[in-house]
Amino acid sequence: MKASVIVPTYNKPTALKKALEGLCLQRRLPDEVLVADDGSTGETAALISGLGGKTPFPLVHVWHEDKGFRLAKIRNEAIKRAHGEYLIMLDGDCIANRHFVSDHLALAEKGCFVQGKRILLSPKADNFAAPDANSVLRLLRLVLSGSMSNIHRLFRIPLLPARKNSRLKGIKGCNMGFFREDLMAVNGYNESFVGWGREDSELGVRLFNYGIKRKEHPFMAVCFHLWHPSYPRETMEANERLLENAIKNKLYYCPNGIVKK
Repeated sequence: MKASVIVPTYNKPTALKKALEGLCLQRRLPDEVLVADDGSTGETAALISGLGGKTPFPLVHVWHEDKGFRLAKIRNEAIKRAHGEYLIMLDGDCIANRHFVSDHLALAEKGCFVQGKRILLSPKADNFAAPDANSVLRLLRLVLSGSMSNIHRLFRIPLLPARKNSRLKGIKGCNMGFFREDLMAVNGYNESFVGWGREDSELGVRLFNYGIKRKEHPFMAVCFHLWHPSYPRETMEANERLLENAIKNKLYYCPNGIVKK
């Protein structure tokens, strides 16, 4: 099964470089990586251009003009360009461990989307880079220095069973996996979401309403989330209303999504 990894970014070339390096170190390489660029300046384009032909997978830069925080729209643009049957979302400030892609594909199951897990890094771990995600000694130093949370997820225990549910709490768009056909059935992300927050939860609600379960494993499909300041949340009230509308009206299809009618 072909896997496309979609990596959203906005003017964070240093973090993006680390995220792409982590994908280059995968035991099972992605079949392609699409950088979903929400209007970054030329520095990001230069980074991607400089990596052209050097990555062990096709690297595609999907860009649109900067008109504010439009994460839902740029993700949809990347989905339209992706060729994989399975689409993995990994934020551009997240570094995957070497089992990340293979874990997502091992957990992939018809009728489900996968909610991956993350380990949060503190500002003290600002030098963390892709090789560190696979270095026991480096990770031990960070644990002892108190530079990360959710450290139980450092252990990979694939023999434990995964869980399936329709739980909204804990949906994190920074690390999710979907069958392409399921995303198309609900028309992708709702582009009415602008500004930070809740577009991933609203997508989860619509997938639940369509009959898709959430699947997760506490010790598989893990990424390391680099620290960054909180995003402005002045649009959160409007985004919460969009989420509540999907819940209240049991919506699964989004008119303002990938396909516009």
